[in-house]
Amino acid sequence: MKSCFKVFPVLALGAAALVCLGCKSMPGYPKQEAEVVRPEEVLDFTTLYQQNCSGCHGDHGRNGAALPLNNPAYLAVIGAGNLRTITAKGMHGTLMPPFARSAGGTLTDQQIEVLVQGMLREWSKPAEFAGAVLPPYASNAAGNAAEGQKAFVAACSRCHGADGTGVKPTAGTSPVQNGASPDSVVDPTYLALVSNQSLRSLIIGGRPDENVPDWRSYITGPGAHALTPQEIDDIVAWLAAHRAPAPGEPMSNTSSNTPSATGKEIK
Repeated sequence: MKSCFKVFPVLALGAAALVCLGCKSMPGYPKQEAEVVRPEEVLDFTTLYQQNCSGCHGDHGRNGAALPLNNPAYLAVIGAGNLRTITAKGMHGTLMPPFARSAGGTLTDQQIEVLVQGMLREWSKPAEFAGAVLPPYASNAAGNAAEGQKAFVAACSRCHGADGTGVKPTAGTSPVQNGASPDSVVDPTYLALVSNQSLRSLIIGGRPDENVPDWRSYITGPGAHALTPQEIDDIVAWLAAHRAPAPGEPMSNTSSNTPSATGKEIK
C-alpha cells in the first residue's frame, strides 16, 4: 500500500508536465520563433537599416528623399569615421536626427557600428577609388562665390542651366533628358532645406539613382578634369549666396540684387 502512495506523486508530476507541454500547443500561445527580440539585441544590418534609415534614404540606400547612401563615391569620401559620427549624432541644420542613445536616439553603439560597417560592406567600392585624389568630405574654407559662378557654369550648366534655374524642355518635346533637370538649384526655398554640407556632399557624390555623376565627371571635353577642392568650395559658396537671409520670411526687394550666373540681377 505504501508503494502506491510513493508512485502517485510521480504520476501526478508527470501528468502536470504533460498538461504544461500541451498548453504550449494551444491556439494563441506564442511560438518560440515568434518571441519578440529586445530592440537593443537587433544586430542585423538589413533590419536596422529598414527600421531606421530607409524612410529617408530609400530601400537599399537609393531613391529616397534624402541623400542616397548606396553611393560608392560618397562612401569613399566620407569614410567610416565621419559616417559613424553622423549616424550617431545626426547633422545640425538638417532633418538628419541622432540615432545613438548617447545623443538622444534609440540605438546602441554596437548597432551604430553594424549600420556603418554594413553600408561600407554592401555599397562601397574601394578598388574603384584606389588611385583617385579624394576631396575632403568637409571644409572650413569660405569659398569664393564669384569664382564659384564660373565653376558652376563649366561643370553644372548643361544639366542645371547657366543660372542654376534648370534646363526647361522646349515646346512640344518630352521631359528633359540626358541628366538635365528642369528644377532650380538656386531656389531659396530649396536652399533653406539643405545645409552647405549637404550641397557639398551632393556635388562630390552626385546621385547615382538619378544618373547624376560624381565630382570626377562633371567637366568633359577639352580641359576635362575632376573638380578640385577649391572649385567645390567655390560652387558651394555661390549656391549658398542665393539662400534667403531669413528662411520662411517674405523676401524683401533687396533679394533682387543677388547676382546670377549670367551676371544679371535675379528678379
